[in-house]
Amino acid sequence: MNPNTPVYLKETASQTAGPYVHIGLAPKQAGFDIFEKNFGNVLVTPETKGERIRIEGRVFDGSGHMVKDVLIESWQANAAGRYNHPADKQADKPIDPTFRGWGRAASDFDTGVYFFETVKPGSVTGRHGKPMAPHINLWIVARGINIGLQTRMYFSDEEQANAADPVLNGIEWEQRRQTLVAQRTERNGQTVYTFDIHLQGPNETVFFDA
Repeated sequence: MNPNTPVYLKETASQTAGPYVHIGLAPKQAGFDIFEKNFGNVLVTPETKGERIRIEGRVFDGSGHMVKDVLIESWQANAAGRYNHPADKQADKPIDPTFRGWGRAASDFDTGVYFFETVKPGSVTGRHGKPMAPHINLWIVARGINIGLQTRMYFSDEEQANAADPVLNGIEWEQRRQTLVAQRTERNGQTVYTFDIHLQGPNETVFFDA
């Protein structure tokens, strides 16, 4: 055999995460009480400052079918617009010690609905000192998704701030921008923002690189 002849190896077969995502990351919903402290979808305590809101929605695949085994993580600023993280240098904004800003939700196996109980975040100062509209960062994993998807959720009642947001303005088409905007409603005296996520198809949600 000629040593200069290139050798082509066959690709190793890949496999998606399967149902073990819930057992490892959200075991309580999967019926396993194995962690002393479960990281859940309720981010607030009675002492947390800010407007209480509920975020809920469903995740759809490219065929329009609901995906019922999704796990979503959220990361957000507090009501003053500051993250509970040492990398946030906005010294002019207070940290709320009663609000961790991070949550994990799994969709309901029957209805497909996920939800978070949290507070509406304030505006964060972004790159070059430009303010960003209030938003929540989301990370999505599920069976059939080999790499977690990252997106943002904005608020429909923040039209002026959304219009000036540098990230939203970086999206060329208005129709695509709207895939990142959650709609506000009131239900039994509670503020609810509905944010459905489309993994593929004509209504595909905008996703971002890490």
